[in-house]
Amino acid sequence: MGKKHQQPAVKSSRKPQRKKRASTRASRRVRLGFIGAGWWSTTYYLPLLRARPDVELVSICGLDPVVLQRCQRDFGFVHTTCDYHELLQQNLDGVVIGSPHALHAEHALAALAAGCHVMVEKPLTTEAAAARQIVAEAKRKKRHVLIPCGWQYRPIGIEAKRLMEQGVIGEVESVVCHMASPLKDLFSGKKFTGDSTAYVSPNSATWADPRLAGGGYGYGQLPHAIGLMLWLTGLRPQNVFARMNQLKSQVDLYDAISIGYRGGAIGTISGAATLPPGTPGSFQLDLRIFGRKGFLHLDVSRDHLSWHSHRGQHQIIPLEAGAGAYQCDRPPNEFVDLILDLTKENHSPGEVARDAVEVLDAAYRSARSGRDEAV
Repeated sequence: MGKKHQQPAVKSSRKPQRKKRASTRASRRVRLGFIGAGWWSTTYYLPLLRARPDVELVSICGLDPVVLQRCQRDFGFVHTTCDYHELLQQNLDGVVIGSPHALHAEHALAALAAGCHVMVEKPLTTEAAAARQIVAEAKRKKRHVLIPCGWQYRPIGIEAKRLMEQGVIGEVESVVCHMASPLKDLFSGKKFTGDSTAYVSPNSATWADPRLAGGGYGYGQLPHAIGLMLWLTGLRPQNVFARMNQLKSQVDLYDAISIGYRGGAIGTISGAATLPPGTPGSFQLDLRIFGRKGFLHLDVSRDHLSWHSHRGQHQIIPLEAGAGAYQCDRPPNEFVDLILDLTKENHSPGEVARDAVEVLDAAYRSARSGRDEAV
């Protein structure tokens, strides 16, 4: 017989969210602009935000006039432009940035300078210095920065955060993080047919062109895993060693990263773009956090979350089927709620995204140099 499962006698430190004020929703509409009219923004964010009565889709910026006309017709934009400076002159409350990875910093800093809150597609930037600058500028301007990493909003992520805040495993000493995605064609520069709902087809250059900083699995997918891991643990990276494998692609399809954290904790991160389509769970994200008191295990593809202590306590957290499945509806809704002051909680803040970029910036430098690189 195994040991009896025990519930920890510790209360959660998380404060309940403030109740939404219907009067605020009715009296104010958030004026939003979109820099980038690509695959993810048009397919997933625009339909969600168009459905909110407290949102006004004011302006959208992109390079294809035909796509801009479609967006204006289908989503009700008042203004379209190919110049983001013109977009920022439209008296906006917030800007959603879905431009190519290497342009995120330029666009986010310009939006903050214009007084806007920003939601920036991951990665926040492709350079650590720029990520730090964005977070510092947002703090100075008292503006929200949100990066839409969806697992931090899912039941499996919320429950894991609760357990970590309760301290069930104690001070973190080591972390093992693995992620894999069925995106080999996308990162190999081939036509991507993995999303039958796409409003516009993905531009493969964003993910697979080595001439554009930010291509490759590291920047294209690992911010999800690294962001979740850093959000749960509160760790800050200090030094990184990495190996990356391109195979016949021009950018990294496989990543193996070793990290030393401030305070002495260590960890590894592995990534693979080659999960076969149709694999159960669609995506793999397996996170194993070892602490002074015990161990926490999160596996999104199996909807599994458990913790185990050195004192003999063991608990498998009951989760409904699909609790670990990736969804992207909450981040844009939370972005609007933050602007309207309907919530104070940002599940994917700029500080976490900044630290994820610090890991990746050092990892790519290490893969090129063959040496351990400081953050």
